[in-house]
Formats: sequence, C-alpha cells, structure tokens
Amino acid sequence: MAVSASVAAGDSGADSKLVEQGRRIYQEGILPSGAELVGQRFDNITVEGKQAACMSCHRHSGMGAVEGDSLVSPITGNYLFHPERTNVATMDPRVGKRFSERHDPYTDQSLAETLRSGTNNRGRKMSVIMPHYKLDKAALAALISYLKQLSVEPSPGVTDDAIHFATVVAPGVAPERRKAMLDILQTAFRQKNGSTVVGTKRGGRRHMVTAAEMILGTERKWQLHEWALQGPSETWGEQLHQFQAKQPVFALISGIGNGTWQPVQDFCNQEKVPCWFPSVAEPPAEPSFYAVYYSRGIALEADALAEFLKEHATPKPKRLVQVFRDVAEGKGAAAAMAAALKESAIPVENRPLPAGSADALPQALANLQPEDVVMLWLRRADIAALAAVAPPQGNPVYFSAILGGGEHAPFADAWKAKAQLVYPYELPDKRLLYVRTFQSWMNMQKLAIVDEPLQAEVFFAVRFLTDTTSEMLDNLFNDYLLDRLENMLSKSEGLKAEQQSRDVASLGAEGELARRYPKARPLAETVNLPAGMVSVGAKGTLQSTTLYPRLSLGIGQRFASKGAYVVRFGTDGKLLAESELIVP
Repeated sequence: MAVSASVAAGDSGADSKLVEQGRRIYQEGILPSGAELVGQRFDNITVEGKQAACMSCHRHSGMGAVEGDSLVSPITGNYLFHPERTNVATMDPRVGKRFSERHDPYTDQSLAETLRSGTNNRGRKMSVIMPHYKLDKAALAALISYLKQLSVEPSPGVTDDAIHFATVVAPGVAPERRKAMLDILQTAFRQKNGSTVVGTKRGGRRHMVTAAEMILGTERKWQLHEWALQGPSETWGEQLHQFQAKQPVFALISGIGNGTWQPVQDFCNQEKVPCWFPSVAEPPAEPSFYAVYYSRGIALEADALAEFLKEHATPKPKRLVQVFRDVAEGKGAAAAMAAALKESAIPVENRPLPAGSADALPQALANLQPEDVVMLWLRRADIAALAAVAPPQGNPVYFSAILGGGEHAPFADAWKAKAQLVYPYELPDKRLLYVRTFQSWMNMQKLAIVDEPLQAEVFFAVRFLTDTTSEMLDNLFNDYLLDRLENMLSKSEGLKAEQQSRDVASLGAEGELARRYPKARPLAETVNLPAGMVSVGAKGTLQSTTLYPRLSLGIGQRFASKGAYVVRFGTDGKLLAESELIVP
C-alpha cells in the first residue's frame, strides 16, 4: 500500500520501507515481525491488533479526536517534534474553540519512553485510554519514522494563498442540472473569496472567518476547477489522473453523474483526494475512506421499498413490475430492487425502456393486473410523458424521489393521485427551516430553484466544506479534512434541538415559525456571516442547509443519511407520510 499523501510530503530522505512498517503499526496494529501490536491501558485492559493501533484514537491524519469526554491529542510530526508549527483547534463541538496544548519537542528517545511507559515528556501520566506498548527497537524505529512524516506538509492542491478544488461532471448529465450545480458552486466561491483576506493583512469585510483564522493568518482564496469527463467510464480514471497532474486539487467538491461513480471513487482512493458529497444516484456499494455520500441513493430507495412491501403494504402485492430506462442508472436501480426482494415471496418482472425511445411507456405499462405493484425508476422527462398514458388500476404506483425530483416531479393530476414516492429526504413540514434557509440564500443570489434536491445538496456541500476547512486552520491535510468531517457529523444528532432554535432567526421568519420557536436567538449572536448565509459550525447549525432527515457518520461510515420514507400526495398536493422513516 502506498504511503498517504500527507506522509509522502514529508522528509524525502526517510527510508520508505521503514515508513511503510510504521504505517502498518499506526493504521493496522501489525508489527514488522507480522505479529499483532499489543497495548495495556492503565485500567488493565489489553488491546491488540487494530484496537491497539494508533489510528483507532488519533485518526488517519494523526491530528487527534474526541473520545467521549476525552480530547485525544495530535501525534503528527509537527506536533510531536516541532510543536511551534502546529495550531490545532479542538474537535469537540460542545466547547468553544481551544488550541492544542504546547509542550517541549520530543526526541526519538523521549517518545520511545512515552510509548512504553504511558508518561509524557513532562512526566505526566497520560489518559487511561492511551495504551502503553511493549515495542522492540525495530518497531519503535518504524513507528517514529512514520510519525515524523505524518501530516507535516499541506496536501497537494494547497498553496500559501489558495486552495484548489474540483467538481466532476460525468457524461450524460442534462445541461440544466450541470448549470444548476455550477451556479451555486461558483457563486459560493465568489462570495467566500470576496470576504477573504490572505495572510496577515487587516481590513476589509471579515464575514467568513473565525477569530483564530484572522489572528493566525490562515485564510486562503478558493479556486474551483470543472473536470468534465468524456467517453465510457473505463476511460475516466486516466482522465482524472491527467486533470490532477495538470492542476492538483485538495478535494473534489459536489459533482454530478447519472450512472456509476466507481471510477471517480477509485481515483480518489489512489490519489488520496477526498470526494465531498457528490450528487449521484448510484454511489459505489463498497465504502471508501476518501469518498463521502449523502446516502446509498437508489439502492437505499430499493431496500426501503422492499421492506415496506414485505412488512407494511396491505394487501400484499402479488408481483412487482418495474419500469426503467435501459441505461446503467436504470439497470442498477432494477438490479438493486430485485436483490432486495430476492428472499421474499414477491416475484419481480422487469420492463426496460429502450434508451432514447419516447413511445415505449404505453407498452411497458400494458397488461398489468390489479394485484400488481409498479415501481417506475424514471427521471423527470419520462414522468412528464406519462401524462399521455392512463395510470394502472389497483395498487399504488411507486416512484424514485431521487430520479424524479421528489414532489417537484412533473406529475399529471391522474398520476399524482396514484403516485407514492420512495423518499430519502426529510418530510417537507419537518424540514421547513432548512428549506427556507436554502431558499433565502438562493433568492439573495438571484438563482432560480430548478432542481431543489440537487441544488440543496450542492449548497450543503459547499457550506459544510467552508466550515470544516475553517476549523482546520493551517493544517490542510487530506486525511484531516475527513477526520474533521466524521467528528462533526458524529456529534450532529445531539445538537438538533439547539440547531432548530438557532436556525429560525436566520430566516427573518414571522408567524408560524416564530410561534413554533419563540425562544430562538438571532443568528447574529451565533455566527458571523453575510445576511442569508448559514454556517454549519460545530456549535449547532449543521442541519440548517440539508434536505435529509438525519446526517451522521460513525468512524468508517461513508453514507451520512440512512433511511427513507414512503409518501403520497394529499388532496392539497402536499406530501403525506405512508410510513415512518425506514432504515433498512
């Protein structure tokens, strides 16, 4: 395995074999001998292998974490051996911004003694969660060699005054969807850069920064690059590597595609480039440290509908007929649905629509029985075309909210009365605050809402990235960005009540919202951004810009929202829940 980018950027004279041995100790808990690392905590608990590995607490980047009520200190090369170079803000969102405690630099000898004894170089016993290890000279040399290089230099794509980001557009994306994504990204980047003062200069509007950024002079401009892929997916990897070679980027932000995203995720793994919340219907099934998604997409919808049909639907369907375009996206959705019902008593019949054919829908919907359930994996153009076809009799007809655009899909009245949506977003009445926050910003920027789910996803991605990089200060390491992400989303559930009270005032809300949250504090008391913007800061506005019911990540998880509803349209056109949140 290659050494991570944040490691490889360190001392070029280091022995690569020794560093790789140290990486295995740090990440996997495997000693150079092949034996498992063994540690003893002060509470007499023995930990072995991955449980004993340094990464289990200090994370990929070595920048530390929060474990319960304990703050885990950084152990990067700078923090251990050159502490004057490191300013680390605590990851704990329950407290104000605090910096890492200063200490005398470690030497190889003093660090070896600390690892063996559990006593730091100031003579203090460390936390009970920190094991002490029996390490021979070879293992100590390897681990120390690795730590000396860990998160020392900024990752590729970072310069003294700029951070480069890219957004990926896969072939086949409708021009209006591409434009909707780019309009938000470009506008947000301009707004961010308009209030960014690089270096230690003073003056100007300082809305987008924390006091720590301003004092330390860690602000940087952001530069956005569009990476438009062409041709078959087998060629995307080479194209992405060429883009990265021409202009390295720190992370991929948002991004859009209709079918597979696997080549993009593979590129991110190979180059150690974070893939930050792309808007894709079919993310790879296998998780990756370097790629983070809103949900499992159409696979989540398939699993949720399968559970609903098996456990809650009355009467039980005799057969599921699914209609889909005969393209990668449609075939992937149909395969996921068939797999989800494989062990059930509900047989599945597939009726693919030829790609590009505009007159195949009537035939696909012919010869249905009243006991059949129909699942239509269709995008907006095909849903609009249903107006020329009579809906089937009998059971409800189900649609993908991801593909069709949710409640904004262009249903004819007859179809709207029959339609039920598999809906991975928060119910509209519950997300009232979140949607209005997004709408307020769009209105202020004079951007039309043409695809609310997509645009809200892009808005959240860029706002969350803004806040996360702000918390990183000058420690711009790829792995640390993802460590920060996990930590902030792992705390989000416990902060929801506070988020609601803080969010309401940002809307300039009156009437219903003001009555619902009478104790809300003005947003100006909690964040310092231009009017209409909402931070996703660790103190509690994380969910103010997302459509999803819950966003959370445990360590190693890469799908932030894990459930979906089944909903229908009421007589007034509003969505009504047919199920509780289904988490397959």
